[in-house]
Amino acid sequence: MFDALKHGNFALDNRVAMAPMTRSRTDQPGDVPNAMMATYYQQRASAGLIISEGAPVSSVGRGYSMTPGIYTEAQIKGWKLTTDAVHQKGGKIFIQLWHVGRRSHSSIAGEAPVSASAIKEPDQVFGPLPEGGFGMIETEMPRAMTEDDIQSTINDFVQAAKNSIEAGFDGVEIHGAHGYLIDQFMRIQSNHRTDQYGGSQENRMRFMLEVVKALVDAIGGDKVAIRLSPFVTEGYQEADPEIVELTLKAIEALAPLNLAYLHFSENISNYQEVPDSFRKAVRNVYPNPIMVAGKYTKDSGQAILAKGYADLVAFGQPFITNPDFFYRIQHDIDLTPVDYEAHSTFYGGDEKGYIDYPFAEQLLQA
Repeated sequence: MFDALKHGNFALDNRVAMAPMTRSRTDQPGDVPNAMMATYYQQRASAGLIISEGAPVSSVGRGYSMTPGIYTEAQIKGWKLTTDAVHQKGGKIFIQLWHVGRRSHSSIAGEAPVSASAIKEPDQVFGPLPEGGFGMIETEMPRAMTEDDIQSTINDFVQAAKNSIEAGFDGVEIHGAHGYLIDQFMRIQSNHRTDQYGGSQENRMRFMLEVVKALVDAIGGDKVAIRLSPFVTEGYQEADPEIVELTLKAIEALAPLNLAYLHFSENISNYQEVPDSFRKAVRNVYPNPIMVAGKYTKDSGQAILAKGYADLVAFGQPFITNPDFFYRIQHDIDLTPVDYEAHSTFYGGDEKGYIDYPFAEQLLQA
């Protein structure tokens, strides 16, 4: 876990990543990244790689209020504060490119949500409350995307990737997990299309592959990654019986693109345990770096690396309360536990519960 990783031009000082986590701390109006966010990420720059919170690639791709976009000049300028701050500490940071699809509301996106098909399931997202303030609100019925919409959205991802490089990011991670737009195209429950983007498994993975290939062409494979979650059922009432088989086919198609890494999100929401048979099947068709995330500990992270099933381990909530998480696990220093009673500070707010957590050295000096 503490060893360096090198894959072509993609190189990291260690194999501990900070997982993407929505924190909703942008400046308003315009959902612009700010100096407080730059401090937050800089504090955590000892990770081999930071993956930013999800950044919508367009206004209609937005599904949570106060999340930082990457589609306006002000947002690009705001993100430069973060990338400069992380690089000053010797860290590396990818931005997660996000389109939530149907997991949204017109009060957030500014228009009706879009998806592979006009299908809604019970779901809630973080948005403006009728009585004022912000909280969890029910999503709206999405509009089925036309083929023109699909091409326009691919273009949005490409422009967002170019904007990300301009903003100083080391690369981009496409959010293809957790029931968001790309995942909606891949799953039977949310994709009832009868054109080239629906029906067969090959058609349902087409949108995802076209997005990835377009970004590889635009900024280079060593600067592109994707996150998938075939064993997580989020945003759906039932698990998809074909998603694992489809994912393996998609991964095989991704292999020649030599991406920076392939990121599996596991063990959250409604999930199934990932069997060793799947991990072995992935390794048989995918020779490039693999990252895993989902309630891993130092020990379980070391174990999956030792088995050769992964090359990187991402940690989420421990990085919230331990800005020096890498240093602590490297030196076996106790972690500051996540305060679930203070869950309200996860989304929105000020410095409290965001950049006020102590470093181990501060605690030792106290």
